[in-house]
Amino acid sequence: MTPEIGETLDFILGGRLKFFQPRRGYRFSVDAVLLAHFARPKPGARVLELGAGCGVVAMILALLREPREVVALELQPALARQAERNRLLNGIDPMSVICGDLRARSIAGLVPESFDWVVANPPYRATGRGRESPSASRRMARSEYAATAVDFIRAAARYVRHGGRVAMVFTAIRSAELLAELRAHRLEPKRIRMVHPRAGARASTVLVEARKGGGTEVIVEPPLILYQEPGVYSEEARGILRRDIRHRGAPIS
Repeated sequence: MTPEIGETLDFILGGRLKFFQPRRGYRFSVDAVLLAHFARPKPGARVLELGAGCGVVAMILALLREPREVVALELQPALARQAERNRLLNGIDPMSVICGDLRARSIAGLVPESFDWVVANPPYRATGRGRESPSASRRMARSEYAATAVDFIRAAARYVRHGGRVAMVFTAIRSAELLAELRAHRLEPKRIRMVHPRAGARASTVLVEARKGGGTEVIVEPPLILYQEPGVYSEEARGILRRDIRHRGAPIS
């Protein structure tokens, strides 16, 4: 398989994972890799990714966590097709792709409360805040142009089983909103980790694991520092990113 017009072929996990993604429009960021490593489904688990894009998070989980099944749900048909091509490119049998709207009351192929884990990277920017991208694909992924963070949380609560887990990565500036909405939907935060671009800087993103119907105890993990100096990842970040991300076109940032 070769890239189509308007695509790039990129590699992560030391070259173990290769994938096509749009040359312009929505391209995955380092946050997707952090989310995939933060989530800890046990071998044999059923995992659902909401808003899967080209399927990077779902594929990393399939490679590293040995789930029984990973389902990637994506709204945009072009990205859903790309995710399926990426699945075939890497020969990832436990993964399937569904093109559908997470806001729908029912989605063919998805049974409510049937997944052990649900993972998601909801859009960070609230509607009407900041400059909107001219790319419709990027607007859908980065801002609440199609689905809001609350829509993602509702869908996660709908499809995760009682006692199951939900993992999300979100902008740190809206972390209070995220935690409040998770609790409002009976998804109790159990593990929280702040991500900082560098030591001494404010957190840029937050990683949260919640349990459906869980108790109120929560573990706040040590912060993750991405860069030890400009352009140089920290030792921990390099370990997560496998020290060998080759990203043609635009750098991960």
